[in-house]
Amino acid sequence: MAIGVFSTTAAGTGNSGETLVTEALKEHYKPERIKEMVYKNNPLMALMPKYESFGGENMPIPIIVSGPQRRSATFADGQANNQSTSSLKQFLLTRVRDYSFASITHEAIRASQGNADAFVRYATMEIDGAIHSLKRSMAVSMYRDGSGSIGVQTSASDPGGAKLITLATPEDISNFEVGMKIVLAATATGALLSNVGTKEIDSVDRSAGTFTVKVNLHGDADAGDHIFQLGDAHAGASFKKMRGLDAWLPSSAPTAGDSFFGVDRSTDATRLSGSRFDGSSLPIEEALIEGLSLAARNGGTPSHVFMHFKNYSQLEKALGSKVQYNKVSSSDAEVGFTSLTIHGPAGTVDVIPDVNCPADVAYGLQLDTWSINSLGSAPQILDLDGSNMLRESTADAYEVRCGFYGNMACTAPGWNVRIAL
Repeated sequence: MAIGVFSTTAAGTGNSGETLVTEALKEHYKPERIKEMVYKNNPLMALMPKYESFGGENMPIPIIVSGPQRRSATFADGQANNQSTSSLKQFLLTRVRDYSFASITHEAIRASQGNADAFVRYATMEIDGAIHSLKRSMAVSMYRDGSGSIGVQTSASDPGGAKLITLATPEDISNFEVGMKIVLAATATGALLSNVGTKEIDSVDRSAGTFTVKVNLHGDADAGDHIFQLGDAHAGASFKKMRGLDAWLPSSAPTAGDSFFGVDRSTDATRLSGSRFDGSSLPIEEALIEGLSLAARNGGTPSHVFMHFKNYSQLEKALGSKVQYNKVSSSDAEVGFTSLTIHGPAGTVDVIPDVNCPADVAYGLQLDTWSINSLGSAPQILDLDGSNMLRESTADAYEVRCGFYGNMACTAPGWNVRIAL
């Protein structure tokens, strides 16, 4: 726990030119620069519209499921017998929280006394790392279901006292880092495996889609177990992460009893939980066209398709000499992305690779129906008291805190499509 506010002079040029460390950091980490850092290499996060005034306990997201059906070719039936009003549903969006921390030693601050530039260069190494960690967490969550699961193990073995875990989807290895502490559960929302406990990742083989942990798991982890970073897991209690595309556009249509932000989506599964198309047996370009056609039939005009780099390269090779490229940019930061274009039934669509997207699934999105809703900037340096840095109570160091409060929302799920590749 951090206590106190660091507001003493760490650099200066005499009594008339004094500069506080906090002011130097505020100048360095302006909101525009943080956005540029966060959006780089995260196209879905960069391109999705933002709403940064998500206050109150929740935010109603109304959905018109169907219009009034009080009509008939017969006047009497239309007026008196076909009694009907618009069918409305309302998602009650709630916020989740995500945090990241940077620690800067007091010695480093003292060593840079009189040289604010030297301090900022040192501090940014740690603070940039904290922002990077938080942006990766948010970017991955935008594609997931909110449970906190970032991978599923397909097998485990014990080489020389460490534990080697092989991921069912090798591409998910991008979600794991050396030093990350993980926990496991048998299902995405089930209780944590207490006999496994918390393990720290010791090494990562990104080519093989495997990693080892420092302490032997003693055979307690099984194939099919879900993996979470410590503190993120649903664990049979609540969703702690953003409800991303896998929640808003699930792979299977919701059934009776579903409760998604207070709505049973089974009453009209397509309009309330999106379109689904299984194109796994088709050539990739045909799968995309068929999926986009389904969304168009349901009233949507998808403007973008997001997929993993693995599938993007497959599409690029399949199109061959017919491939056409485009450049798409974020509206609130100077960050751009290269896309290839395909012609769908509702117009030209930009196909964009995103390392955060799970492999073998593509999302055809009408982006103007989506938003990241947050309480303040997403993410932000937590400095409501005016200080970027807080003294740590158990270390000779100062702490910088980064945070996010918010969630994703969609005003017309049925105009978007999930495509299995």
